Amino acid sequence: MDIFVYISVFAVIVLGLVAIRLRFLSFAGQRPGEYEGLGPTFELARHLNGRLTCDGVIYGPTGRVTARFRATMHGEWDGDRGTLHENFVYDSGTRQSRAWQLHLDDARNFTADADDIVGRGAGQVCGPSVRLAYRIILPPEAGSHKLDVVDWMYLCESGTIINRSQFRRFGVMVAELVATIRRDDTP
Repeated sequence: MDIFVYISVFAVIVLGLVAIRLRFLSFAGQRPGEYEGLGPTFELARHLNGRLTCDGVIYGPTGRVTARFRATMHGEWDGDRGTLHENFVYDSGTRQSRAWQLHLDDARNFTADADDIVGRGAGQVCGPSVRLAYRIILPPEAGSHKLDVVDWMYLCESGTIINRSQFRRFGVMVAELVATIRRDDTP
């Protein structure tokens, strides 16, 4: 009987440490305020404006690359409202388009809408970082699942944006995306 008590206590301690790690020391534990005062300052209407090119990979739940893609993007702004058109071409040949409707609530907060988003995404800008949380509906060929997404974008000194996103279903990570976004100055 004593061994059962020791094993139970050990299991509770391990689960507690795992929960602390996930909450405070991981991707999910980041908070926008951690980037306060760092530079360069990410300005949505400036850095997501005009023609952009995005290259990225999507990792499945085992950490292996399941898809590679290139996207052409075009951002247009009118005051505090913007549209970011995205056109993806995956290594499988599949194409996907999305148009984000962005609305700046103030200098730090914004909302985001798109046709394949459930409800409205909520975003925050802080220093060189942007965090956007939303729920996406996958296309029918991908199962039409609804996934909770957290996007983090980090602005580099060169103007390149590094994008890292995690996709979760029932709280379990099922995919991760890593991409670069850069200005496309080709004629």
